[in-house]
Amino acid sequence: MIKGLNWLSTFMERKVNSIKQGGLCAACLSSSAFNGLCQPCREDLPVNRWHCRCCALPLAFPSSDLLCGDCLKFPPPFKTSCIPWRYQYPLDGMIGRYKYNGQRKFARPLIADFAGFLEQELGSGTITRPDVLVPAPMDSRRRRRRGFNQAQDIAENVGRHLGITVDAGLVQRVRRVRSQRELSRDERLANLRGVFEVTSVAPERVAIVDDVVTTGATVRVLAGALREAGARDIQVWALARTPG
Repeated sequence: MIKGLNWLSTFMERKVNSIKQGGLCAACLSSSAFNGLCQPCREDLPVNRWHCRCCALPLAFPSSDLLCGDCLKFPPPFKTSCIPWRYQYPLDGMIGRYKYNGQRKFARPLIADFAGFLEQELGSGTITRPDVLVPAPMDSRRRRRRGFNQAQDIAENVGRHLGITVDAGLVQRVRRVRSQRELSRDERLANLRGVFEVTSVAPERVAIVDDVVTTGATVRVLAGALREAGARDIQVWALARTPG
């Protein structure tokens, strides 16, 4: 799927050569930033170079054409995943400040580079163009407390860049669940059973958008609900994937 990920250096080199750099780096405050990050800080981001070709779980050996044990044993209802980074330092801190403290300056460079990566993957035919982007729904109380749904924020920025419609109302959470943060994969799946409801017939090609995929339980349940509602080509688009 991510094919060795030369995408970052080649994409950024092309952009830097065509657009004058400017602004401060969100990470180190360097004055030579592009899209909110200077090149040294951008190169420090943990690229998800080797991974499962379905769920993008980082692998310890050089391959992006194999399935992880979980996908072999329990094939997910989605087709593939586009997840360019691993959820590790310093990216985990950037996403945390964005997600929990509302400091969007840390997310802007990630989302901009993510949109460029997806544009390149679509242009090369590595992935199919979805009809609609569906952000992972957030519990209403949590959204009021946080002030925004980061998955919807990412989807709207990416959708504008790629010219793809975002439908934040296609799937709704119909009940509250325990926090997923401290639960195992099996506990997460049980916790999420029956939590999503698709409000209308789903388009054939759908990309689920989220910030981080941890065990994959949320996107499995969400993709299953979309498949039952008519979607057939389901992808997962996220900024980062936690290592196994």
